[in-house]
Amino acid sequence: MPRYLVLTELFLPTKGGTAVWAAEVYKRLGGKEIHIVTAAVTGAAEVDAVHPNAIHRLSLKRVRWLRPESLAMYARFSFTSLTLALTHRFEAIHAFRALPEGLVAWAVARLTHVPVVIYAHGEELTTWGTGGKYKAMRFALRHADKVIANSEHTRDTLLTMGIPAARIAVVYPGVDVSVFRPGLDISGLRESLGIRPDEKLVFSVGRLSRRKGFDQMIRAVAQLRAEDIPVRYVIAGIGEDADYLDGLIAEHHLTGVAHRVGAVSEADLPRWMNACDVFAMPNREINGDNEGFGMVFIEAAACGKPSLAGEAGGTGSAVLHNQTGLRVDGMSVDAVADGLRSLLTQSALASEFGRTALCRVGREFAWERVADKIRFLNTPATPLAPAHD
Repeated sequence: MPRYLVLTELFLPTKGGTAVWAAEVYKRLGGKEIHIVTAAVTGAAEVDAVHPNAIHRLSLKRVRWLRPESLAMYARFSFTSLTLALTHRFEAIHAFRALPEGLVAWAVARLTHVPVVIYAHGEELTTWGTGGKYKAMRFALRHADKVIANSEHTRDTLLTMGIPAARIAVVYPGVDVSVFRPGLDISGLRESLGIRPDEKLVFSVGRLSRRKGFDQMIRAVAQLRAEDIPVRYVIAGIGEDADYLDGLIAEHHLTGVAHRVGAVSEADLPRWMNACDVFAMPNREINGDNEGFGMVFIEAAACGKPSLAGEAGGTGSAVLHNQTGLRVDGMSVDAVADGLRSLLTQSALASEFGRTALCRVGREFAWERVADKIRFLNTPATPLAPAHD
């Protein structure tokens, strides 16, 4: 069994793809010989009680009156990680982001002479500007022995930052195929919103932020309804754009047609994926912020559903255009409406995309497959020299 020290500020029960990835992969790689250092959050005790890895929780909150605010957080992270590294014979240290985890991992690894693996997710590479934070991130990545990119797009971004291609491995995120699967009981979901059997249902889920493209979806649904296409739209999730989206629904006279249902439970999310005809998130890039991969597309695929994605960012790894769904220009309402129209009015095409997507998940995206890729990474036995400019 591999012996890893895993550093991740984000871990269950915290929501989000990074937290899920950290929890799902490493429990498939080993038991208590894998130690995970993460944040103390509400509900952690219940997760830790059943998780097979050794979980170490500590306060990683920033202190506003300190300069920098993250000083105490880095100190706690570093002390705990170094203590564990000095008292255990780890094969490698895995960090789920370049900052703060990667910088801590680099420092601890150099003191204990073990290799460092850092995950790169995409968004952080293009949204942290060019100042001190970006330079620290680039330093950590360039001193890692292996960088795991979640998509080809993320790999290409890393290359522009001077990370040697030989040190980059592309490993896609995964999905729990025992949870997200076709054939789940969906009784009551559509009925709760008055959606008739003859109406098509499009479903979106994610943080309610502008780059996700939910606003473009509302505009596109309004277009299709004007064409007498019987479509209904459900948006799940919470975030800063909630009031903005509610306003758009009212502006386009879609009350009772487009529904914002807030956060959905872990049990209900795969049911909603089963209940819909199309999953949609026509993401776009805004001020350098884009979708690094899009795990929700894989969750939809695992339920046998076709997806409508934006062309920006790394969604091309999650949705294969004209094979498992469509990728469109998320900046264009017309392009979003055209893609949605194709999927809703060409049932045979949508069904074929869904079948192909489901088969692809089985081959590439089950968490067991992801764990195998992490296990067999060609991590060197001793740390490499840093990349040079």
